[in-house]
Amino acid sequence: MSRTSVALEDEEKQTCPAGANPLNFTCNDTPHSLPERLNLEPSVIAMETSPSPSSSGTDLLSLPWEIVTQIASHLPAQCVINVLPQVCQTLGKLGEDRLAWQVRAQKLSGPAASFPVGPKEDFDWSKACLEMEQLIGCWTGHENQAERQETEGERQEEAAGGVNGEAPAAEGNLVEMQLDVDINGAAETGEENVQSQNASNSPQPNESPLEHIILPSGHIADVNCVLLLGGKENLCASGSRDRNVNLWDLRERPRGTLMHTLAGRGTISTHRGWVWCLASSGPLLASGSFDSTVRLWDLEAGGAERGLIQCKAAVLCLSCERDMVLAGSHDQKLSIFDTRAADPLVKSLRLHGDAVLCLASDDHYILSGSKDQTVALFDRRAGKLLQKVQLSSYLLSLSYSGREVWAGDNRGFVHTFSMHNSSLTPISQFNTHRSLVTGVHYSPGALYTCSSDRTIKVHLPCAPPKTLCTLHHQAGVNGLSVEGGTLAIASGDMNVEIWRPRC
Repeated sequence: MSRTSVALEDEEKQTCPAGANPLNFTCNDTPHSLPERLNLEPSVIAMETSPSPSSSGTDLLSLPWEIVTQIASHLPAQCVINVLPQVCQTLGKLGEDRLAWQVRAQKLSGPAASFPVGPKEDFDWSKACLEMEQLIGCWTGHENQAERQETEGERQEEAAGGVNGEAPAAEGNLVEMQLDVDINGAAETGEENVQSQNASNSPQPNESPLEHIILPSGHIADVNCVLLLGGKENLCASGSRDRNVNLWDLRERPRGTLMHTLAGRGTISTHRGWVWCLASSGPLLASGSFDSTVRLWDLEAGGAERGLIQCKAAVLCLSCERDMVLAGSHDQKLSIFDTRAADPLVKSLRLHGDAVLCLASDDHYILSGSKDQTVALFDRRAGKLLQKVQLSSYLLSLSYSGREVWAGDNRGFVHTFSMHNSSLTPISQFNTHRSLVTGVHYSPGALYTCSSDRTIKVHLPCAPPKTLCTLHHQAGVNGLSVEGGTLAIASGDMNVEIWRPRC
């Protein structure tokens, strides 16, 4: 053993009680408390320039840089990113070590997994590690806690003399609609009124870092789509087969509250057909419906009507970029609208041979998936189709971030693609669910999927995906939305459910 190791071990024994972990730092450490725990000298803490090694040889910065890096690898990513740069410039450089982040990511995803799935060039390693650690901390073991709570709830219900029967599962309806041929006929059936449920099975405090809530009854039919709007208002929008879009305030504890149902002038419902999709950008909220319209709403004005866009077929998917709205419809078209113009239609594209079922976009590209079993890549700046990829199934959900694309299909598979040099390259596919993958959300360190097989799964986005938690639902799950660590789902039992970090 080297002299440095012996000295460190002796110092450890003097400063730490037996059995204690000298590196037991948490992300709650402040810039002032952390230096004391790292045994930094006051002169070093106060310096804003990179300090020189202390001549006394007793502080952290007098150690070889390799040892300092190794110590930092045991700190939470949140500390390395947000706290150490405020201690001093030298420790702040630990967050710039790309190789250290890669090693950390490999430990988190596991030695057998490939991470990231897409190109490593320009990949945000620190953000990925931060998200993975937060995901692991929140979701690992959560399904076991949920099952225990459900079992306890059933026992209490039995002791009270039983409960009402469960709402019928909507899986069959969802499968039928995704394979639908007669849109107009299907839309008429959405008028049936079903008695709504009002139940809550929120976990007890301190049992989990996540709080689970079911929003109060607000719909009288299956909820097809949900969208977390984020921001200070902490709003949530939900669209249903009851033809309405509801706006929820999640700040109201313990279960949130229904602000109001969006409606235009002289109308009693949001749309005249099933609400199938939602999208937003800043204060703009767009809702798409089987009534062949896209309605626009102003969130800054409390959800006031902002405009109406008439399409020629049922609107099945939406995407928003600032004042631009993209709509995929049953008539095989991808339409681009400028919400500021009197005549909003900018361009109508026919990139597919069947209904356009899912969209993802940014300032440069538009990705669209169709029932014709193709995914198309369109260059917005050049105004041309770059590529069409033929698949053996059709995509129902898309999520695009950085240079990776994750998508869910009608067979229960999750597909991954690489975006590089204006080219879309299929990488792999994973058998993740047993039925339609109705929702996918991807970010550098997190992957969420949901399905009509009545499950929601949380994964690390590696190859193959490392599943941290599987939540089992009583009905088919029609869609999901993720914002700032909060997960919302739209379910076939007329409910919107939320999992969010406890305050």
